[in-house]
Amino acid sequence: MHMEQNVTLHTLRNAHGLRAEITNLGGRVVSLFVPDKDGQLRDVVLGFENVEDYLPENHRSDFGAAIGRYANRLNNGQITVDGHTYHLPQNDGANCLHGGPDGWQYRMFNVESVCENRLVLSLVSEDGDSGFPGNVCARVMYTLTDDNAMDIEYEAVTDEPTVINMTNHSYFNLNGDASTDILNHLLTIDADRYTPIGETFIPSGELASVEGTPMDFRQPKPIGRDIATDFEQLRIGRGYDHNWVLNTKGVDSRPCARLDSPVTGIALEVYTTEPGMQVYTGNFLDGTFVGKGGVVYHQRAAVCLETQKFPDSPNQNWPESNAFLRPGEVYRSHTRFKFI
Repeated sequence: MHMEQNVTLHTLRNAHGLRAEITNLGGRVVSLFVPDKDGQLRDVVLGFENVEDYLPENHRSDFGAAIGRYANRLNNGQITVDGHTYHLPQNDGANCLHGGPDGWQYRMFNVESVCENRLVLSLVSEDGDSGFPGNVCARVMYTLTDDNAMDIEYEAVTDEPTVINMTNHSYFNLNGDASTDILNHLLTIDADRYTPIGETFIPSGELASVEGTPMDFRQPKPIGRDIATDFEQLRIGRGYDHNWVLNTKGVDSRPCARLDSPVTGIALEVYTTEPGMQVYTGNFLDGTFVGKGGVVYHQRAAVCLETQKFPDSPNQNWPESNAFLRPGEVYRSHTRFKFI
């Protein structure tokens, strides 16, 4: 653990009752309170009651975290940058997942500034950190806007060619009750294609059509409608754990996805500059985590909407998903989770 800073918890508010609690340990969104159809505030994200539960020696979790350096999976725990191959930790079978076992979700971010509705966090990831090249200076900026959005901006610079792919790993349950599953949530994804995976969860390289498959969310559909279908991709993933190729193509002025709870009437629209979004339906939650309020987190207790570069992009040939960052360039990424 990198514990140079003290652990702090910051409460952000907007003018309409939206409230977020965010800690600098992993840049994690601990709670997110949103008004339901009756005006009652509901906490719509999973997390722990005590900060100690977020420490890796107690629980290996990604709840609410700012993920880096590379969100999602890198095949065989390696990348090649300008002809140099770098070996990374293998913490997901042979894959490097979410930056490895000492990824940014377990790091202490520096609190640069905080006010009523905005928190700016920064992190220095040194050359060789978890095997990645280059000294990287990264920032995560959380803002609660008065149109009821949690707005997240990411920036990073490097002094050597490297890769970067940051995302927020909030586990959403818009029922506001994580003892209930999210199979009743209506999900819409503006995507005609997705990236199929093999048995090791690494994309095959194909951009496959969603047409006629359980992967088609172009019209609102309950997450649970097809999740138990005898479809190879769902068998491999134990549910949805896939990246969709967004039709928005980096334009963050129109929603790429929407999630609705028929119980609370809370709806969430997602806007992003990223080319892809990983949808993960809590397939590996197995009741071993006890979260806020003593609630046991079972399979399908939440859904993650991780805006991102495609999984394994540095090892694939996807021009629309370039994850390389070079000296003199600034990595920028923007995602808005807007509640309506």
